[in-house]
Amino acid sequence: MKKDIHPDYHEITVIMTDKSAFKTRSTYGAPGAELVLDIDPLTHPAWTGGGQHLIDRGGQLSKFKRRYQHLGLESGEGQKNPKGQTDAKDGKDAAGKRRSS
Repeated sequence: MKKDIHPDYHEITVIMTDKSAFKTRSTYGAPGAELVLDIDPLTHPAWTGGGQHLIDRGGQLSKFKRRYQHLGLESGEGQKNPKGQTDAKDGKDAAGKRRSS
């Protein structure tokens, strides 16, 4: 192995969302650093079955909701398309033509 080209591999403390902690080895931070997790297997929908709400860290979720609020997706009933026409629930488009599945 070449000397002085590899990152320092040291012990850190990982703190889960429920405040439990464990020690592991990593290249993160300095020796003895603490890595505080925002999302972990205890809260992530992939492991919990989707019961948790999404966390909007970068404002992307808020931006998406603002952009598409005119569609009325919160209630789910009487949704309007961008032209203001109500979507039909019978498998037909706004012009009354059968939609292909």
